[in-house]
Amino acid sequence: MPRPLKVGLQLPEVEYAVRWPELRSMAQLAEDIGLDSIWVGDHYLYREAGRTRGPWEAWTQLAAIAAVTSRVEIGPLVAATAFHQPAVLAKFANTVEEISGGRLILGLGAGWNESEFAAFGFPFDQRVSRFEEAFTIIRTLLREGRIDFDGRFYQLRDCELLPRGPRPGGPPLMIGSNGPRMLRITMPHVQAWNAWFWWYGNRATGLAEQQLLVDTACADVGRDPATIERTVAAFVRLPGAQGQRDFDRAYSPPIEGSAGQVAEELRALAHAGISHVQLVIDPITPAGVEALAPVLAALDAG
Repeated sequence: MPRPLKVGLQLPEVEYAVRWPELRSMAQLAEDIGLDSIWVGDHYLYREAGRTRGPWEAWTQLAAIAAVTSRVEIGPLVAATAFHQPAVLAKFANTVEEISGGRLILGLGAGWNESEFAAFGFPFDQRVSRFEEAFTIIRTLLREGRIDFDGRFYQLRDCELLPRGPRPGGPPLMIGSNGPRMLRITMPHVQAWNAWFWWYGNRATGLAEQQLLVDTACADVGRDPATIERTVAAFVRLPGAQGQRDFDRAYSPPIEGSAGQVAEELRALAHAGISHVQLVIDPITPAGVEALAPVLAALDAG
């Protein structure tokens, strides 16, 4: 019986200071146990409740992960277009697409964490308008290979993306947003939509309202909503949990229990129309990744 939905894993971000050898080990272990994808967050700095934490840079990680894996899809969950000049971000994506042999899923968003915008000098105002221009540049370069652009925020003259990556149309695009304007901007062009688990309560029963936002945006722009792949992140608490994501419990109860019970919750997401889930797990350690193996076995068994 085929797996009812793809299952991916988000690697550690700020749960603890994880070094590259452990990240590499987790990425390779995720591939070995049969996961379908590996994801990294795209953030620079978190300042919350008097605590400051910083992740490793996303695109450098993705290039390294692409080089040490061979099968899994990879992607940012999701890349903030504000963090790079958009033509340069397209160049990053095109390069990771090449290194991975065509395994990149390009998740995009406008960014939300104002403290890191201020710390690193990125403008936080007019984020959706800035995103709209950046999105046009990124998708045009990846799809067509060149662009001239004269906008309010970005100007490009005879910009070309060379050499081209392994897929003629570039990697699939995924939008990580539930904002009506963001959805209207992206629905004519993206292949997939992603919801963070806070938005839908981490249960399939909470998805209808979020999916309606996508359907409405599709109707507004004349897109068949059935052509948009629906994906979500899900928070899973496994045996040996270390409280690494306890801050998330205030927003959404984790999926937990036996391997069969966790698999049943993932199966419910599939029944609700979700085709790809990115697991955010506690503990996010090699042992935590190994603990997903029986979940996958139960999911595959039907």
